[in-house]
Amino acid sequence: TGITGSTGSTGATGNTGATGPTGATGITGATGITGPTGATGITGATGPTGATGITGSTGPTGATGITGATGATGATGITGATGPTGATGITGSTGSTGATGNTGATGPTGATGVTGATGPTGSTGPTGVTGVTGVTGATGTGGFTDTALYAANSSGPTIVTVAGGTNIPLPNFQNITGFTANGTSTVFTVLQTGKYYITYQVNTTTALLISTRLLLNGATTISGSVQSPVISTSIINNTVIVNLTAGNTISLQFFGAVVTAILVGGGGAAGAALTIIRLS
Repeated sequence: TGITGSTGSTGATGNTGATGPTGATGITGATGITGPTGATGITGATGPTGATGITGSTGPTGATGITGATGATGATGITGATGPTGATGITGSTGSTGATGNTGATGPTGATGVTGATGPTGSTGPTGVTGVTGVTGATGTGGFTDTALYAANSSGPTIVTVAGGTNIPLPNFQNITGFTANGTSTVFTVLQTGKYYITYQVNTTTALLISTRLLLNGATTISGSVQSPVISTSIINNTVIVNLTAGNTISLQFFGAVVTAILVGGGGAAGAALTIIRLS
């Protein structure tokens, strides 16, 4: 603890006031008026405060005690075993497929519209210049051609078509002169240049909404050969006359839709047939 400073000196006592005169003895008179209290002497000046002693140095802080070691974490309890998965129930048997309904009857063909009136005959145009006389042909046998083709399909095959075009095989009843057929009887090659009459028929067991055509050289549709029914039908046919060059190929096709077509067959019936005859 620091040293305490010395106590300052006590100030001087103030003067005592004068004693009043003693009254005469005798009749006790009225008690005189108490004289005024003498003034309090001046308080002596407070001595100077002694200097504050030097603060003692703070003792060193005691060392912090060692933190106790953390107790070991208790072991995690063992996870209980997962219960077994219940057995999957037996899958119910698939119900039987219902019978396919009968194909509805083909509606009656609409009545043929009234034939329009024949327009007036146009005036006769000027006679054209006579062309150069052609080379005289070989002597014929009565004017009949020996270049002709007939080929059909009588086996009643099922043909799954593609929209881009599916050739119809014609391997049966073949009578071919002046043409060759490929191995599947779907492509026929013309051996002589000339004008040709071509007709075809397609007969299916059920009515279908699909188109048919004649394809030239595997890429070009022969003009006028397309048949595109607006309602389902089982009979399609068409006839054209075209100029062909030796080496051209002809194919009969389904096209325009993806269907399963079953051709008529058996008993000599032709489900599809192609006839080509050279006219000149």
